[in-house]
Amino acid sequence: MTESSLLQAWRDLPIDAPEAVVSANFAAPQLFDALGFNQRERVPGFQTRVGGKPVDFAARHNTHDDIFLENKSNPYLLVELKSRDVNLAAPSAQYLSTVRQLHGYLIETNCHSAQWGLITNSNHWQLFRKHGKVVFPATECLATNEENLEATVKLIREKIDNPSKALVVAVYNHKGGVGKTTTTINLAAILNLLGKKVLVIDFDPDQRDLTQSLQRPAKEVTLYKCLDDRRLDPIQAVQTFALKNKQGQEFGFDILPTDDELAMSDGGRYLGVQQQVKKSRLAELIDEVFRDKYDYILIDSPPNWQYFSQSAIYASDVVLMPMKHNSIHSIENAAQAIAKLIPKIQQERQDGSPRVLPVFFNGEKITDPQREAAEKLIDGLIVKYRKSDKFDLTTYFYPRRYWKPASNDRHIFTLPNFAAIASAGFSHIPAVYQNKTAREYYHALAKEYFLQ
Repeated sequence: MTESSLLQAWRDLPIDAPEAVVSANFAAPQLFDALGFNQRERVPGFQTRVGGKPVDFAARHNTHDDIFLENKSNPYLLVELKSRDVNLAAPSAQYLSTVRQLHGYLIETNCHSAQWGLITNSNHWQLFRKHGKVVFPATECLATNEENLEATVKLIREKIDNPSKALVVAVYNHKGGVGKTTTTINLAAILNLLGKKVLVIDFDPDQRDLTQSLQRPAKEVTLYKCLDDRRLDPIQAVQTFALKNKQGQEFGFDILPTDDELAMSDGGRYLGVQQQVKKSRLAELIDEVFRDKYDYILIDSPPNWQYFSQSAIYASDVVLMPMKHNSIHSIENAAQAIAKLIPKIQQERQDGSPRVLPVFFNGEKITDPQREAAEKLIDGLIVKYRKSDKFDLTTYFYPRRYWKPASNDRHIFTLPNFAAIASAGFSHIPAVYQNKTAREYYHALAKEYFLQ
């Protein structure tokens, strides 16, 4: 089938075509042929788990004798179809329900290999990328017509055919003192111990805590120079933090340290950096040089909403946001960033990203009365932003309640405090590399957010 066959099938669909007609007269074979999957590379009604509700289609390319239609294992792409009269325009209730449905399929037991998810009713389309257990938008919700249908499907195919390796994570909160740098360092360390190749970027030049904590200062080729001068090789700016265990096995991760030229010595310096290096430049650097060399790229971001924090958010696929249960400002600032600030970056990027992951409490012991007080504050913020901004914070603070709306589950992941984590900075070695309890804590963090 050619793309013109796809367009003809789209024209022939009744304006109120039910899902079965969209599936039979548009998706198979025209849509899947346009996406590059032949009849033996797609499975209708794919079982995402034993006894579960099937997704409408799954697809992956065959290799030698491994025929997907026959083996029905290790899907690559999941497609959830809807009838044409279902409103899939964001952020309608039917759109949100369909996104939740697809997200659930992507993380089911039979879909661990899946890297992409697509929702469409033939009029609206959105592609999602899955990295580990993280699902985030790869495109905005796209409306199609006769003029742009083929271009939309071509864009989706290009993304599906060329998945990037790394997940880019900005560790951010609008409030300081919530443990962003400690989280970045120890998350990098535990992901490395779990076999992942990791790069951390210190993009907080005013504090430079990450660079100083790991004692890996900038080289002659600096991050600032690489941002400013495209002729330089950014690989030359990378430092490596490496250790050996008693068996002689080496482990560690790479660091892109900050430098004096990036540091904000005064307002004039900050203005100069902003004028010389556009906000999207860090994202370009990551995409051009680093994204296909690492499994995870973690950006330590400053606690403000200025050039460096905005650049870090702009460059990320997802945002990980620690906060303190006993700090009203860290909770309120998290809500403000989620509802008001980060959506500005999403509008600039025009691809639906970055996605904000659910927040977590970081590094403090929580008593029941303290948790109740924090929940009361969060409940008030959810009501406030729902009324004032038409923005629902539920998924970011109470993810379990979001996925099961009938429940009242107020679970918020908590990373406990531990003396070895706090004192690790004095030894300039991540706590995860030195202490079993620290490893367990950050392994739990990695599993909660990133690992299947």
